[in-house]
Amino acid sequence: MRKPPVAGYLLSMSWSPQHCATVRNPKDARDRFQCAGGNGRFGWVLHGLWPEAANPGYPQWCRPAKIVPQPVLRRHLCMTPSAQLLQHEWAKHGTCMSPHPAAYFRSAEILFGAVRFPDMAALAAKPQTAGSIRRAFAAANKGVSVSMIAVAADDKGWLKEVRLCLGPRMRPQRCKDFQTGARDQRAVRVRPLPR
Repeated sequence: MRKPPVAGYLLSMSWSPQHCATVRNPKDARDRFQCAGGNGRFGWVLHGLWPEAANPGYPQWCRPAKIVPQPVLRRHLCMTPSAQLLQHEWAKHGTCMSPHPAAYFRSAEILFGAVRFPDMAALAAKPQTAGSIRRAFAAANKGVSVSMIAVAADDKGWLKEVRLCLGPRMRPQRCKDFQTGARDQRAVRVRPLPR
């Protein structure tokens, strides 16, 4: 349990083709819905909405978490295609924001639904950097600048996540130094959506 004052939020979005390329077996129960292809192919999915502190010691596990009700899980599986991840996000992050999982996930759904995504096929077709990914997201989202976007890549340089830094009222704001992720010059490869 860690309960520092909330100074803002991160909306963390995962590039599903990269996640699915790294799982041991896409048909295992944990990853089947997202990666086996039976439910279509996912592009950007919501990893989570995270409360942030003014320093790297973000709030987490703020109160005991009950099981997320089935109707709430079902409603949000297309946004976050893993019941286990939804439960984890509620327990670790959501309990620091609301006593009710439905309210937490509704906030996440509204924010995620407002994000416009760049043309990922075009980004996958040529070499990118963390800076070019930031610029593509900023260009697609009015009122969002490159300083409000964090990029995360794995140790081989594949794009994993893009995170939108949000202020205390959940509006985009400049990322703090500890939130920015990969430096602008870092080479980033974008795995295309499978056909």
